[in-house]
Amino acid sequence: MKKSVTGKIAALLIGTMLSAGTALADGGTLRIAMTSSDVPVTTGMPNNGFEGMRFLGYPVFEPLVDWDLSSADKPADIRPGLAESWEIDPEDTKRWIFHLRPDVEFHDGSAFDADAVVWNLERFFDETSPQFDQAGSAIVRGRNPILDSWEKIDDMTVAITTKYPASYFPYIMSYMLIASPAAFETANSDWNEYGKAPSGTGPFKVTNVTPRVSVELSRNDDYWNPDRIAKLDHIQLFPMPEPTTRLAALRSGQVDWIEVPPPDAIPGLEGAGFNVVTNTYPHVWPWEFDTTEGSPFADVRVRQAANYAVNREGIVALMNGTAAPAKGFFDVDSPLFGSPENDYTYDPEKARALLAEAGYGPDNPVHAKILTSTSGSGQMLPVQMNEYLQQTMAESGFDIDLEMTEWGSLLVALRNPPGTAPTMDADALNISFASSDISYLAKYFHSKNASPVSQNWGAFGTPETDALLDQIETTFDAEKQAELTAELHAKIVDQAPWLFIVHDLNPRAMSEHVKGFVSAQSWFQDLTSVYIEE
Repeated sequence: MKKSVTGKIAALLIGTMLSAGTALADGGTLRIAMTSSDVPVTTGMPNNGFEGMRFLGYPVFEPLVDWDLSSADKPADIRPGLAESWEIDPEDTKRWIFHLRPDVEFHDGSAFDADAVVWNLERFFDETSPQFDQAGSAIVRGRNPILDSWEKIDDMTVAITTKYPASYFPYIMSYMLIASPAAFETANSDWNEYGKAPSGTGPFKVTNVTPRVSVELSRNDDYWNPDRIAKLDHIQLFPMPEPTTRLAALRSGQVDWIEVPPPDAIPGLEGAGFNVVTNTYPHVWPWEFDTTEGSPFADVRVRQAANYAVNREGIVALMNGTAAPAKGFFDVDSPLFGSPENDYTYDPEKARALLAEAGYGPDNPVHAKILTSTSGSGQMLPVQMNEYLQQTMAESGFDIDLEMTEWGSLLVALRNPPGTAPTMDADALNISFASSDISYLAKYFHSKNASPVSQNWGAFGTPETDALLDQIETTFDAEKQAELTAELHAKIVDQAPWLFIVHDLNPRAMSEHVKGFVSAQSWFQDLTSVYIEE
């Protein structure tokens, strides 16, 4: 009920602003309905998963290592951000040296330099610092569990040391955003106050925050990269977790762009002249199994049976083609997929045979509780999709209970081990995950990264997979690294620590007046090229 009220408040506010003839009608304002149930925090480390990063992360704040989102034709990769370049210390493969970009200013006019980087590192990793941000730290540490120490070399150079060698460390650094220390002082050193008037270095500034209702971004005319000065005057962001609310807002002209349109509404939207944009991107929509003792999924045969019990084509049909079947963490066409022994087709008979080997049968089904959300970043339509899985997996011998929560609570559960209060006694979590680079394999599947260290919630790990991950971390040759990754992925598929269900195709619907959008193969999107054409 709380989420429904949030969506209605947002819709009412938009309607009120339109009827009042305010700046929203200026043709240079893009109005977006997000799937989140609340406005992501505006402090420079947004919550609400990668949707928060997409809209209130990268557009306003920037990392040392950024994403190249300029192409729709290839998977997005990293590029220099606030660091012009970086390299490994030749005498210590755990030490990375970042050379910072000169002549960059925060939105408040203060200078970006090594002191600002160190200040932000202390914000996230030093609990004794005056600027320590507990909420932001939990997010950053979950994504970057291996940072150990840092050092200012000079005004424009910083060294960061990891706990162990990690060839993929620059990818991890793309998820730590840099906020203005000067603006924090102006906000009386209070992160809640800071969020009302935050300051980053990005192409957009936060100019108005209405808690639980909306955030307005405005173009940063002084942005350091003249090639990426935004075309839009403003962006208005509205949380609308219910798909039907987003759809109604788009059809009525209250917003110009919605994330995740209801699949059954797509033909009608296209027929009415709206543009529905999809593209492949590094994403997987799974259940992450609890593989610890006492869980039904501690037995690999039960995990494999679950994967044979899934009608992936049925899910794709339910999603009206906006998803693709997933038989592993990577897509089957990826060169990193490898050659697993198991090919997870829909095979209830094989699923039942595996369950029989594990001691289950018609009078003794696998009872399991799945914790999912009602909406959220990359979650697509989690209620309908999980209800479909609940019904279809029953014929293979699975008795599934669904526990629904809101997106923020599900993310908190991910950061806590199975059996703790935030996980609500779940045997699996349904959370969509990125698969954009090999750093995620370590975060999700290495035993040393079991929650709360990082995002291996189910505490999966075998000596063989751990050893391969250790080898990948110390392999800096790209070709050899890819070979090892394919070998590792095949073993992960066969061990089935997750229920691999579908890959999302990242659908969004927008008015015909929205121009210039490039649908990058990424969780994140560059909004600087977008404009409104009346």
